[in-house]
Amino acid sequence: MRILALDSSGLVASVAVAEDDTLLGEYTINHKKTHSQTLLPMVDTVVQMLELDLKTIDAIAVAAGPGSFTGLRIGAATAKGLGLALAKPLIAVPTVDALAYNVGVTDRLICPLMDARRSQVYTGIYGYTDGMLDVIQPQAAVSVTDLAQTLNELGQETILLGDGVPVYREQLEQLLEIPHCYAPAHLNRQRAGAVAALAEIYYRAGKCEPAEEMAPEYLRKSQAEREREEREERQ
Repeated sequence: MRILALDSSGLVASVAVAEDDTLLGEYTINHKKTHSQTLLPMVDTVVQMLELDLKTIDAIAVAAGPGSFTGLRIGAATAKGLGLALAKPLIAVPTVDALAYNVGVTDRLICPLMDARRSQVYTGIYGYTDGMLDVIQPQAAVSVTDLAQTLNELGQETILLGDGVPVYREQLEQLLEIPHCYAPAHLNRQRAGAVAALAEIYYRAGKCEPAEEMAPEYLRKSQAEREREEREERQ
């Protein structure tokens, strides 16, 4: 099984290829670049370095949301274009699930936080059962206060990671009553390698879809939609 994976759900742009539980290559950049200009060249670089014929891949995985609206659209469009051109199925991997999967097997809870603006984070709560990632609370957009309350109620030591950590760390330190720590630099942002690894599990379970049917999962309305609704309410 050979999976090409993409993640452009946030500031990070990442491309990876995994084959039979082995990560063959990964190209990850965490910098303010325009994903529409960089994602396909990154795919091309990885393909060339691996001397890979894209026709030999079995599926294309993409971080399907939540995240940056623009980033998700670019990732989805890129994956769909490649899927249609290569006649390959797509595997939509929840962004927060993949971020949690970075951590690997642990007896602690895992809580990714992606900055969703407006004092909210995209988050979920995860653990491991018999070596498999277990979704304790599925990804959602919530306030930092509500998240901290939920973690305190669960009462377990927790690993925190994601781009929401530096934004809300001071607030988290004040709100959290449980033992907690923060994932190190090489694990604390989106990586296509984690998307690919989780996609292999999905692929074996038959969780694929035709390229033309894939759509990002935004979890909440875009800023433009919210502003339009606010204008309409004032009229």
